[in-house]
Amino acid sequence: MNFKSIKGTKDILPGEVETWQHAEHVVRRVMHSYNYREIRTPVFEQTELFARSIGELTDIVSKEMYTFQDRSNESLTLKPEGTASVLRAYIQHNLGEHSPLTKIYYIGPMFRQERPQAGRLRQFHQFGAEALGSQSAQLDVEMMLIALDIYQELGIRQFALAINSVGCQKCRPAYKRQLTHELTKVYDRLSAESQARVKQNPLRVLDSKDEDDRRLTKNAPLMKDHLCDECREHFNSVESLLKSTRTDFRVDGRLVRGLDYYTKTAFEITSPALGSQDALAGGGRYDLLVQELGGKPTPGVGFAAGMERLIMVLKKDRKEPAERIRPDLFIASLDEPARTWAFAKARELRTVGIAVELDYLHRSVKSQLREANRQHARFVVVIGERELTTGSAELKDMQTGKEVPVVLDDLEKALKT
Repeated sequence: MNFKSIKGTKDILPGEVETWQHAEHVVRRVMHSYNYREIRTPVFEQTELFARSIGELTDIVSKEMYTFQDRSNESLTLKPEGTASVLRAYIQHNLGEHSPLTKIYYIGPMFRQERPQAGRLRQFHQFGAEALGSQSAQLDVEMMLIALDIYQELGIRQFALAINSVGCQKCRPAYKRQLTHELTKVYDRLSAESQARVKQNPLRVLDSKDEDDRRLTKNAPLMKDHLCDECREHFNSVESLLKSTRTDFRVDGRLVRGLDYYTKTAFEITSPALGSQDALAGGGRYDLLVQELGGKPTPGVGFAAGMERLIMVLKKDRKEPAERIRPDLFIASLDEPARTWAFAKARELRTVGIAVELDYLHRSVKSQLREANRQHARFVVVIGERELTTGSAELKDMQTGKEVPVVLDDLEKALKT
């Protein structure tokens, strides 16, 4: 029987994984520069956690979650997004008691049972950040700047930031009633998906990618024009801070994001390199969610970004990592005593941080040198009876082809100079 990976999942193989490692390194470096600390949460949680946080009427909860019963008949779900798990951990471990402001980031796999397509898999990976404890618009903008800094450091140049305000519990209900009233006028001509949203979450109709839906709702009222004083002041602060940091952005009144928990700020970063599914990252403020999940009233803001989509853009822009994993030294052995010596010497050098590779297939010297070249080894040394007797050998620089004599006991020193 030939086993294959499950539909919607992907093996990340050597040769590609180095790009992932480089991207993850940049994510961590930028997060640390903003003083965010990493959190790692389990890959599955109680199903109710996601139903309450994401919203039972969202596509994620109603159609896409991987949900199963464990042996205790408890309903569990593979996490489809990261925020709910982070907030559950924040509440459970009383992280707010340790500091009035908690700044956390994560990198890890998520799971959604949707139709696989470019950059969207059933097991996918996200990095993201959450800041809990402050209503400051500075944190909203900080989230945007973190994501933008990551993309810029990775060498991505083609991306755009869009922002909006989706209001709050004070101003959104009246706006939703007005929007619903306007949508009922064109209800019969909307797509089936938008018709369902009119009843469940009318704001999502504005986010429809269907061209007919967008044409029919061209003149629909927008939340940004119906904000209460508090939300308007907050959104004005976000715009002002972005301008003060010379960050390019546009206001998109149709941007509402796909999750129910957002209040006030919503934002999205897109890249034309991704085609029609162009979102690189998105996020916003969720001041009511911690309390909704059973914690104390705590304002919060965060974002999430797809790793697969990031890697797609890096490949299209040919932004490969400058350094790939390769041996500092390849030891080619001529006989059994040389192989024994090489194995012990490799152990010695590896313990001081030098990457060493050996020949484990008992190949000819010519084949070993060819293998060293294939692995892009920096240096090669050939060891046989003469070299073991004299205690010296020729160390070859594989880039220049230059050979220099080296005392075998001084290999570490020679490789580090």
